[in-house]
Amino acid sequence: MMTLQDAKNRFSAVVDAALAGRPQEVSRRGKPAVVVLSIEEYQRLVDAAGGPRGRFVDHLLAFPGDGELSRARAAMRDVSF
Repeated sequence: MMTLQDAKNRFSAVVDAALAGRPQEVSRRGKPAVVVLSIEEYQRLVDAAGGPRGRFVDHLLAFPGDGELSRARAAMRDVSF
């Protein structure tokens, strides 16, 4: 990972490395900030993320188990309104 200042100073090399298939991580103030990658890799990620997705209810119904969920038993509290 390189600092933002290093990336600025060597931007052409950063782009060349990304085009060669090596995404470049850049940090700002010591924390990871961005990744520079080729347009082909970016498009691949966008296409993969936009693929068909199932319905959320189907995801929930596919939950493993026997269909019974156990709940903790808690005593009811008196509440006055």
